[in-house]
Amino acid sequence: MFHLEVWSSTAAINVEIPKAAYEFARGDNVTLPCTFQSALPKIDLAVISWSADGPKTNADKKYDGRVAVDVKVNGASVKADLKLSSITLDDNKEFECEVQIPSDDEGKLIDATRLIVLVAPSPPICKIEGKAEYGQNINITCKSEEGSPAPTYKWQSRDVRNALRAPWPRTTDRILSLYNISKETSGFYVCTSSNKIRSATCNITLTVMPPSMNVGPVARIITGVVLALILFIVIIEYCCCQKKDKDNEEYTMAPYVLLLLHSRLNPNKTR
Repeated sequence: MFHLEVWSSTAAINVEIPKAAYEFARGDNVTLPCTFQSALPKIDLAVISWSADGPKTNADKKYDGRVAVDVKVNGASVKADLKLSSITLDDNKEFECEVQIPSDDEGKLIDATRLIVLVAPSPPICKIEGKAEYGQNINITCKSEEGSPAPTYKWQSRDVRNALRAPWPRTTDRILSLYNISKETSGFYVCTSSNKIRSATCNITLTVMPPSMNVGPVARIITGVVLALILFIVIIEYCCCQKKDKDNEEYTMAPYVLLLLHSRLNPNKTR
């Protein structure tokens, strides 16, 4: 909230702002008009105040160097226009023009108007929520982060042959819900976000596939089979090596056993 006062040598008792609302684009330098008519033959002093709704925190810094009141006196009529430069979305609020006359407090002393700051929609972002598989329900979402007034949304779709589809019953929502999707649901989806300034679009391609075409589970199954096969080969190789080592050991021990038996049976020959 800001509060600005101007002391004038002429007074007014009937304060008027011509319009209930004024629309300007963000970044514009704007003028909010305010006039008042003198109700007394001669007024020596009047206090003209402009104020805006909203919190008072840091109001002086927000409007420092951006606000001024242009006062012009023309006989009994006085103009006290508010000049506001480089408007932002924070200026999207109600402004009041008030006149105080020390010698007279009767009549319409205050009038108000709303400043509407217009901002074109930012480029929207399109996303798919859910699994794009046969029989599933999914949402395609579209959202512009900025836009004043708030953007409205419109959907269009073309099939894989680029033929335009008939519009859905509700195509103005930010979320397009598709139920029991199939191969025929595949195609191109375009969302248009628009307000009175301009419009912006985003598009997304939807490819609906059978559940069996899900690559993740198939890859896991193939990996498991390969690992099992490798493990089986390692076990077979180990068993073969063990058997070979045992046969070699028995062949090496056989001559020694025969020599020992021969020595015991023929002790004299051995000596």
